[in-house]
Amino acid sequence: MKYAVITGASRGLGASIAQQLMAESIYVISVARTENKDLKQAAARNGSGYEHYNCDLASERQVHEAFSKITETIFQDAEKVYVINNAGMIEPIEVAGTLDPSLLMTNVQVNLTAPVLICNLILQKASESGVETVIANVTSGAAERPIHGWSMYCSTKAAINMFTMTAGLELENAASSSKIIAFSPGIMDTDMQATIRSSSKDAFADLETFKNYKESGSLRSPDTVAGALVKLILNSVLENGKVYKVNDLL
Repeated sequence: MKYAVITGASRGLGASIAQQLMAESIYVISVARTENKDLKQAAARNGSGYEHYNCDLASERQVHEAFSKITETIFQDAEKVYVINNAGMIEPIEVAGTLDPSLLMTNVQVNLTAPVLICNLILQKASESGVETVIANVTSGAAERPIHGWSMYCSTKAAINMFTMTAGLELENAASSSKIIAFSPGIMDTDMQATIRSSSKDAFADLETFKNYKESGSLRSPDTVAGALVKLILNSVLENGKVYKVNDLL
């Protein structure tokens, strides 16, 4: 059986990825704070397997507990495993010197620590079992340039890119059959974009630009972006450690 484990699958890009992988008869495991009931219904329609784990990715304990259970289960009979570290948060949107310490720590945990912990557990089980595994870490163009008000988001996404590239190098050096990549989805019409548009001009210098993306219809749908990622991981020969950009795939 083929399994896909998706964080942040309750909405937005994660939910779209889950729907499209279930349509490919892949058993989907959702990991999020809340469950998307539509996914359970879609699995029943498609005849594909599905289950959900309630997990707050801001909690190291919950991440470890959830993924210890998941890995113990799926690697027993898996033909192939896909892991999409999709969950992320943009907050705090503030200039350095005014950052909320609690939000700062949560941002690091959700955007960086949790996906690294997940990758570590998954790659350990993949190595022990010999099951071919593909990990896709969802990143951002913000990883490659500074954006006023996004110091934490830019920093954590830059860090996840470097982790992906380094882990990819290590897999290549070990002649592993597993792959790890990053995927940059561009700008999408999601709740994160709504959060960005609700920030203040003082905190986020590019506020009007992002409002114009919505007003001009420039935001891609999550379904379109999910389709690009699903096609990439299912049908392509992947390059370990590479950061794939949606603009190059559509």
